[in-house]
Amino acid sequence: MSSDLFMPSTETIFTQESEGTMIVNMGPQHPSTHGVLRVICELDGETIVKAKCVIGYLHTGMEKEAEYQTYHKCVVMTDRMDYLNANGNNLAHALAVEKLLGIEVPKRGQYLRVILAELSRLASHCVWLGTHALDMGAMTPFFYIMQQREMVLDMFEMFSGVRMMPSWIVPGGLRGDIPDGFEVKLRNFLEEFPKELGVVEDLLVNNPIWKERSTGVGVLTGPEALALGCSGPIARASGVAWDLRKSNPYCSYEDFDFLIPVGQHGDVYDRFLVRIAEMKESCKILRQAIDGLPSGPYNTLDRKVSPPTRSELDTSMEAVIHHFKLYTEGFRPPVGEAYGCVEGSKGELGFYIVSDGTNRPYRWHERPSSFMNLKSLEVMAEGRLIADVIAIIGSIDIVLGEIDR
Repeated sequence: MSSDLFMPSTETIFTQESEGTMIVNMGPQHPSTHGVLRVICELDGETIVKAKCVIGYLHTGMEKEAEYQTYHKCVVMTDRMDYLNANGNNLAHALAVEKLLGIEVPKRGQYLRVILAELSRLASHCVWLGTHALDMGAMTPFFYIMQQREMVLDMFEMFSGVRMMPSWIVPGGLRGDIPDGFEVKLRNFLEEFPKELGVVEDLLVNNPIWKERSTGVGVLTGPEALALGCSGPIARASGVAWDLRKSNPYCSYEDFDFLIPVGQHGDVYDRFLVRIAEMKESCKILRQAIDGLPSGPYNTLDRKVSPPTRSELDTSMEAVIHHFKLYTEGFRPPVGEAYGCVEGSKGELGFYIVSDGTNRPYRWHERPSSFMNLKSLEVMAEGRLIADVIAIIGSIDIVLGEIDR
């Protein structure tokens, strides 16, 4: 069967501005698009007259599939959207469900969630930094920074047994407490990571080739960022000092002392500097969280939501029955709707959930930061050279699994 039935033609989605220009397709199979993204570029020589992003090649239907799963089973869907920030996705879903249920996680659980969320931010930014540098022709930083990401993934494995999609943050708390040896490993990482990040900074920050490829390229003003619905590092690099951890604190983020890095020019170079600064701030948060980790329970005491502990299962038949019913039937939030959001590694990440009183969501929708930020590419690419599109896409930091869902 012809693939034309499934892939839209250029003519149906793109109107050429001038007869003297040329249409060039970048992607959808191109290593520098960071996924199955197609960018239609209209060129006057090598200068971009107009660019249009075409998505939908990776559509998985996860939002619809989640409406046929219990609230606990929806957690594994969130991991596979922005798979580089899995704990952040878990957390946004959990916060929305907890709003529906009207419950609050104990202080220890909130701090553990902060630790996992900030480690995910570091891991995601490490992938962004390494791949962005590769796109721009700098190979050495990739090896330094990906080695640090491996240390973060090792800590995720200590928690959950898996490295990338742990599904560890769930409605009501977490699947388990801090494992033995984790604190030592985290403190060692916080001692080493800033030094290794400094090595990458030495390689890039004042590198004349790097600055030439990124300074003044892909400029996005603050008003443009707000009008397009951008958030996260891309908006902050344009001078928008907005971070949900400060403006709408969740999980006790109000307990932590950290700064919001903000850029002045809104170009590729500023987005690079903002993310580097964010990694340093995440380290500050992690130190405070592990130093001030409260004692006590890490899960809600509401037994309709929280499973019994392993020790209870060994001694109580009622606990075994409760465990069985929770994981086979789930729980039933009251009728209503809720939106839970977090400051993910790429910007505002939220879930809108509608409950009809059954054990599965009537509507389950993600507010994806990558999807919202991607539209800015069309604005930033206009008037730039075709080679600059590579730098601009890398500076946005997208994951197509979250865009297409």
